Amino acid sequence: MSEKFDVVIIGAGAAGLMCAAEAGKRGRKVLVLDHAKKPGRKILISGGGRCNFTNYDVSANNYLCRNPHFVKSALSQYTNWDFISMVSKYGIEFEERDHGQLFCIDSAKQIVTMLLDECQIGKVQLRYQQDVHQIEKLEQGFRLSANTSAIECESLVVATGGLSMPKLGATPFGYKVAEQFALPVIATSAGLVPFTLHKQDKEDFAELSGIAIPTEITAQDGTVFKEALLFTHRGLSGPSVLQISSFWKAGQQVTINLVPEADVDQLLAVSREKHPNQSLKNTLAKVLPKRLVEVMIERKELVDKPLKQFNEKQLQQVTQYLENWKIAPNGTEGYRTAEVTLGGVDTDHLSSKTMECKQVQGLFFIGEVMDVTGWLGGYNFQWCWSSGFVAGQHV
Repeated sequence: MSEKFDVVIIGAGAAGLMCAAEAGKRGRKVLVLDHAKKPGRKILISGGGRCNFTNYDVSANNYLCRNPHFVKSALSQYTNWDFISMVSKYGIEFEERDHGQLFCIDSAKQIVTMLLDECQIGKVQLRYQQDVHQIEKLEQGFRLSANTSAIECESLVVATGGLSMPKLGATPFGYKVAEQFALPVIATSAGLVPFTLHKQDKEDFAELSGIAIPTEITAQDGTVFKEALLFTHRGLSGPSVLQISSFWKAGQQVTINLVPEADVDQLLAVSREKHPNQSLKNTLAKVLPKRLVEVMIERKELVDKPLKQFNEKQLQQVTQYLENWKIAPNGTEGYRTAEVTLGGVDTDHLSSKTMECKQVQGLFFIGEVMDVTGWLGGYNFQWCWSSGFVAGQHV
């Protein structure tokens, strides 16, 4: 005999728990299945264990999707302010960091506990370490096998996340469900991920590992982010690199302004007048880490000599070089360290108002499994809350 539920949600992460809580509050009989031992694993480790749960400033412009209008409906039905209101209702203290990012002051566990408490209101059932190994469409609803149980439901919600962070158990399960029901999946790749460098570049910059500088970084499509860059023993990281990685394609260069806060033209002109015997290296060390300048000299990208030996055009070239430093990454660190997955279930086949599949009644996709990727800064969690909420109103 099959157990019967109104709604089965596969995935007890951010989107799945949000959807379950909302459906449960509507009086639906809800079951959440997850293959992990506990819920919300990505929430727990995010933001260094503090969870960057949303942002003060959220709009459709903060998302990548083949259909840029797709995210608008869900984001307007359940806004960042709605989630902030829930967090405040539970007395969870939070703080604003750069660019409107909101983090728990205490622990990400508070967000998971809050979502589980919300699920309890609607008497949601949660089962962990569940292997869902078969799904079939019935005339009305679905039948699935989980471990040794046969389960039937009217609505089935796929909230299994993407491929990022495989050590937390990420799998392509959600994409396989999409393919089973003939839904196209946009090719996936790692997003919000550090760059690796080609062998020579990696060797040259390895000793700068741990050094961070403010930068303005531009992808070939013209997208720009102004945030810190971090040199690592593998390549380049930091918020600016994670942001731009979602817009980067293999083989492309990125252009980096290494001195966005400095007027290098003026520094060089004034220094040449007042300290003509000062070396270029020591002059630039006022606005850049000295070791970085030395590496650029060793790479013959800059010539170190007294300022008086440069003419005006040569000094302008130095400024141009620092403001438009180009490097071609070898690749990225991949899903192992990626925060999100680019691509996913094609949103053209989903309703933007409900997240329901247009050609398979009762089948819903929410969260990271679909082709919606937010910027760094709480936007991906907000998509989970918004898409989970709207699905929860319609399952």
